[in-house]
Amino acid sequence: MNYQEIISDIDNKNTKPIYFLIGEESYHIDQLINYFLNNLLETEEKEFNQIVFYGNDSSVEKIISECKIFPFGSEKRLIVVKEGQYLKQLELLEHYIKNPQTSTCLVICYNKKTIDKRKKIGKILFEKCAFFESKELYENQIPDWIIKYLKKDNFTINNHAISMLLEHTGNTLSKIVNELEKLKMSCSVNKEITSELIEDITGISKEYNIFELQHSIGKKDIKRTNTIILYFSKNKKKYNIILIISMLFSYFEKVMLYHQVKNKNPQSISKILKINPYFISQYKNTSLLYSQKQLFNIFKYLKEYDLKAKGVGNKNSDDTILLKELTLKILDV
Repeated sequence: MNYQEIISDIDNKNTKPIYFLIGEESYHIDQLINYFLNNLLETEEKEFNQIVFYGNDSSVEKIISECKIFPFGSEKRLIVVKEGQYLKQLELLEHYIKNPQTSTCLVICYNKKTIDKRKKIGKILFEKCAFFESKELYENQIPDWIIKYLKKDNFTINNHAISMLLEHTGNTLSKIVNELEKLKMSCSVNKEITSELIEDITGISKEYNIFELQHSIGKKDIKRTNTIILYFSKNKKKYNIILIISMLFSYFEKVMLYHQVKNKNPQSISKILKINPYFISQYKNTSLLYSQKQLFNIFKYLKEYDLKAKGVGNKNSDDTILLKELTLKILDV
């Protein structure tokens, strides 16, 4: 089932006996759980008919026992199992899944872990339950997701502001949503989330951040690169060299992929590089300045300085010196 189908089941009070929610991206699973808990039963029905278990301190036997109890003063009974990935002896559910109590809605959450569909219990769960898989979004899908999320409440955001936000949050949707909600509350009357607002709320500079560093190195802008590194040197806790090297590796890896893409239409590039089409021109321009042979040398430098940053073969140089050395070697490749 997809997300909206499950929401419709809840709204129509026409739920399946068992829902199995699984996936690496916990945001949609958490949203569905909250929707079940808040909307399936009326307030006065919840006291006797709504129970929440946690996988790490529950047993399958106890869960099944609760599932078999008939509802009291309600048509439905809701049993939610959070963190179901910690349940032991999940296979004991097999008999209940084959013959569930129809007046009970059992919802099992299996966060950040997969289940082998080739095994008997995995196959039964997949075939007999309402199965929902929450997959992590690709990097190129997240900007559109953010735009759509904000559009529901008539807010807007530009691509540069999205880049700044993602530097602060990473690609985890729950973190992104938390920051978006803060930004919405601080937004002006015109409901536009700007780079300036993100700078004020998160403390990330719109001029000096990892994405700007990538861009300046990609353009071989030595002066701008050194200016950004100087800014980073005053904020070492915020701008960790190991994270910067990781981001630079990812950036140049995409430049290498751009070289190798035969079909240069925006859709193909966006899909293969897993980037927003807005940023394609940046990778195109960088590919004109860095050949594939030069990129191989850059990868060697990145590996070398990643080890140095972790203390391998480096006793005296601090992070700022290492970052200066690394960027100079890249720019001079």
